[in-house]
Amino acid sequence: MEATTKDLRLHTAEVLAAADRGERVVITYRGRSRAVLTRWEGPERAASDARNPAFGLWRDSGETVDEQIRRLRQGRELP
Repeated sequence: MEATTKDLRLHTAEVLAAADRGERVVITYRGRSRAVLTRWEGPERAASDARNPAFGLWRDSGETVDEQIRRLRQGRELP
């Protein structure tokens, strides 16, 4: 299936339904192919979150997010 960016904007449900049926949807802009939309076949949650070393970095600090932000926004004391 081929759809223009306008089709995608105005008929999103139909374009997504075609992708859900397994059709390969080519998105065009001004007559040129710009993207391909296919059915998602991977896990629902991105596995890259767990592999990122910064994920959960401050979990063991014991502070809430609000406390951490307040602490970071405090001014520094000059000697």
